[in-house]
Amino acid sequence: MMRSRLLAAGLLALLTGCMTVGPDYKRPQVDTPEQWPGAAGASEAVSATWWQTYNDPILGRLVDDALLNNLDLRVAIARVAEARAALGITRADQYPGVTAQAGASRNRASENGVLAVPGIDPEYSNYNASLNVGYEIDFWGKYRRATEAARADLLGSQFNREAVRLTLITDVARSYFALRALDAQVEVTKRTIHSRLASTALQRKRFEAGLASEFDLRQSEAEAAQAQALLPGIESLQAQQETALAVLVGRSPRDIVLKPVDRGTALEAIVAPPVVPSGLPSQLLERRPDLRAAEQSLVAANARIGQAKAAYYPSISLTGALGVESTSLGDLFKTSSRVWSVGASAAQTVFDAGRTESQVAAAQAREQQVVALYQSSIQRAFKDALDALVIQRKAREVLDAETVRRDALKISLDLAQMRYDNGISSLLDVLISERALLDAELNRVEAQRAQLSATADLFKALGGGWREEDMPERSARSN
Repeated sequence: MMRSRLLAAGLLALLTGCMTVGPDYKRPQVDTPEQWPGAAGASEAVSATWWQTYNDPILGRLVDDALLNNLDLRVAIARVAEARAALGITRADQYPGVTAQAGASRNRASENGVLAVPGIDPEYSNYNASLNVGYEIDFWGKYRRATEAARADLLGSQFNREAVRLTLITDVARSYFALRALDAQVEVTKRTIHSRLASTALQRKRFEAGLASEFDLRQSEAEAAQAQALLPGIESLQAQQETALAVLVGRSPRDIVLKPVDRGTALEAIVAPPVVPSGLPSQLLERRPDLRAAEQSLVAANARIGQAKAAYYPSISLTGALGVESTSLGDLFKTSSRVWSVGASAAQTVFDAGRTESQVAAAQAREQQVVALYQSSIQRAFKDALDALVIQRKAREVLDAETVRRDALKISLDLAQMRYDNGISSLLDVLISERALLDAELNRVEAQRAQLSATADLFKALGGGWREEDMPERSARSN
């Protein structure tokens, strides 16, 4: 009894005294600004469901469909399940393995062999059943480091899934805005064609009545044809954009062919989200799923250095077996049939031609690569965010300028038509004004699309919206 207690105490001390070789993870230092530049003036918080701020229920429904059916997202979800299973496999190495074994055999020994015993039947049966236990003590943390790496891989796959999700939502929003812009351009072009055909019909009547020259008639016909030539190209882009959006939301091939994409709010009426206020903390970027995934890759690479270094040290294993064995099935479970064994072993690599050293060096080199990739990801994240801030601001300025241009050209066309009707100027002035107005209206639609897309890109660059507590005014009040 005393020997058993001493053995148990020794094993307990051995297990609790296990160490973990290799470096513990520390986040690399990166020089980042404290705050983001943004727009002056009041703003408001934007929730994580930022696409709802556009106030278009159809856009919200398309996003929901994409999150449910998009195949790229399904792949990312399946990779999370694979990483979770891999973690379970790795974690199982930290625990003892128990196997059950049973067997039965019929045998015959040689009557003329060395071990032959006169008078003993050379034919006999053998029955056995046992439980076998094997356990390698994780004395140096090899399996703990492997589990740490697998857990980081799982978290990284989850963050990659969220990155795919964020990219998907942004792509759906951008694609929808592009489709609504093409819808608006088709409408503007058709309206212009109708107006020019009516003007051409009027000019033909004036020409036939001798009130207008053939030059004016042909100019009017040319302008109508020019507008008609624009329409097929825009309609082709419209059809391509619609099918691209249908694929993004995960529709079946049948639905892509037969079911048109629903439209909601007109492009003109889609509400632009609040501008980004100045003074938001730069830590917002830490919520970006791609950065969090990159850091988990670094955690995993760091853990695998310790896993490789554990090969420098001996492996210590415990084994045990408990069972029964008998030549008679009826006697198999009697006390006298019991068998058992316990054992311990240690193995140490003496010479491997530098294999372990090379494995450690390879793990360290991979960790250095991942550090550089992590730092590069942070650089790209700040670049994306700064670019998106500038593009959003400039897109708003372009839209304002195109609105002024369109309104001015509307007045210019009215004045040109008035001057032509009063014989002060030629029809060419009217046609030039009409052409300029069509160009301005198409450009303004494109500016609206660019502004809305820029806001979606900004939300993606910031990893989503920003909370009330992130607002500089709220932060100042809480301090």
